[in-house]
Amino acid sequence: YNLILSYLILSYLILSYLILSYLILSYLILSYLIMPVLSPHHLNSHRELRLAHLALGFITMGYVWQEGQHAPAQILPKALALPYCLVSRRLGLPPILTYADSVLANWKLKDPTGNIDAIFSFPGGESCRGFFIVSLLVEMTASSGITCKINTKNAFHCTCIIYKKCGLWLKLCCFRWRDNPMLPKGLLYEGVSNEPVLLSGGSAAQSSAIQCFDALLCIRHEDETGAFLTRMRDYMPPAQCQLIETLSAYPSLRDFIMSRSSSALCQVYNSCVSALVDLRNYHLNIVAKYVIVPANQARAVGCPLTGRCTALDSTGTGGSSLMNFLKSVRNSTQKALISECSLEKGIQKLDIKLEEKSKVLSLNIKMPLFTWHGHI
Repeated sequence: YNLILSYLILSYLILSYLILSYLILSYLILSYLIMPVLSPHHLNSHRELRLAHLALGFITMGYVWQEGQHAPAQILPKALALPYCLVSRRLGLPPILTYADSVLANWKLKDPTGNIDAIFSFPGGESCRGFFIVSLLVEMTASSGITCKINTKNAFHCTCIIYKKCGLWLKLCCFRWRDNPMLPKGLLYEGVSNEPVLLSGGSAAQSSAIQCFDALLCIRHEDETGAFLTRMRDYMPPAQCQLIETLSAYPSLRDFIMSRSSSALCQVYNSCVSALVDLRNYHLNIVAKYVIVPANQARAVGCPLTGRCTALDSTGTGGSSLMNFLKSVRNSTQKALISECSLEKGIQKLDIKLEEKSKVLSLNIKMPLFTWHGHI
């Protein structure tokens, strides 16, 4: 009798919890549908607009995925969609949570000593919060390289220390509505567009600091990898995107170094490229350890939490094929290293150019002599 009674009480509690959860979700959905459309026209400063874009991005993600990956919202209500798109247009950013939002703009001082914390985070405790903070620390360390004090080894070291303290358990699919099987047609922004919009989610590929290093060191990413990285620039703040394109348009630093017969200059260049290779190798190891392996283990044993197993797949937050993409980026970086053979070829090309110039110079000297002959 006691066992049956306990079973009935437990069943009643579970049923009550499910009904309450359904009512709360229904109320939240209804609240978004009936809430007034806010106007962003009173936002004046760039700082206010960035904060608004950050807040609307997190609210949008919460709305779309509030019922999990099995039933994502197909339509973003006008109350969210319209102000989000208006703010996005003023900033030159797409209306989705980008790396520039979740990392670059998503921090505050935790105390007067300089410790930082995330402004917004998703459910998941310190692991999710740490995911944003780690990326921010890398960006802060990499900033010295953007001011012509290239120090990628410090960024690598910082990443190693922080990542080792964070066990990352991430829902990789729930950041985008492009290349996402759960939203194959994209997301409809009510009151803005008549057709669903396909947008890539926030990704470390949108880091302007790392792409600046690639442009400065003349690291060429080809085929699908190069196309994906170029497309990720559309999700960066316009000024940062312009900086990368400006660096890319400059004469090749690598070609310049190869044209000089200086092994010391070559070693300095190779040390910078090697530091970037080390960083990307460590990134590969981190992804394998904290994403790929846990995902495989979860599938093998059967994950008790609905939706988590299928979300932990081999796809990155931006929609890339995760491991293949990371390996391709690492391999392209390794190819930029200048070998002794490449340096010799560069010197040979320089010698050929010098010979050609010397011939032209000798002709220019002789021709006036012929002209002056007989006119002394």
